[in-house]
Amino acid sequence: MYHSVGDRSEDPYRITVTPERLDAQLGWLRRRGLRGVSVAGLLAARARGEDRGLVGLTFDDGYADFVTHALPCLRRHGCGATLFVLPGRLGADNAWDPLGPRKPLLTADGIRHAAAEGVEIGSHGLTHVDLTTADDATLKAETAESRALLTELTGAPVTGFCYPYGTVDARAAEAVRAAGYAYACAIDPGPLTGPHALPRVHVGERDTAVRLLLKTRLHRLRRRPATGV
Repeated sequence: MYHSVGDRSEDPYRITVTPERLDAQLGWLRRRGLRGVSVAGLLAARARGEDRGLVGLTFDDGYADFVTHALPCLRRHGCGATLFVLPGRLGADNAWDPLGPRKPLLTADGIRHAAAEGVEIGSHGLTHVDLTTADDATLKAETAESRALLTELTGAPVTGFCYPYGTVDARAAEAVRAAGYAYACAIDPGPLTGPHALPRVHVGERDTAVRLLLKTRLHRLRRRPATGV
């Protein structure tokens, strides 16, 4: 689970990795015989029994620096990825982070460019709202409406969802399922783990080779089997 790729001079939430660090982390994967792919690609390969050596890479929020910094690095290492974006904040910024700094989000053209480069586009909701506290109307807009808008924007089916803040409960997961998504990503969903609440590991600037190795092992120990994926 990545977010922004770029300048880290201000990074109170530790959501940013430098392009150099991302390059080193993807290189670490490749040296271990692993390759980054989209989540949809990973799940399809798993269904065929062909997921050995594949790692799902996700980038949350849809920062503009994905196109300028992350995408060239992914291409250099032959990796795919899933980009979770916010169609209700096209060309805006991360106003949901009170401490800042303000980071620009992708425009519609930026999202289409990423899609044309083979990146899977998924929904991160409409405006980055915690779905576990949303009322019924907001919950529907953040799930179903965001999917419809992204389908229209990209001209392709949108099958993946990512819960803002990584927070999920049974009601939110059911709303995502009802909106027609094939899968959804969380962070550490515990008993809810399954196709619509997939666990992920946060990757940050401090994650060197040793920390990445420890994280992969810890992730295997703490996650529950995801039945049906």
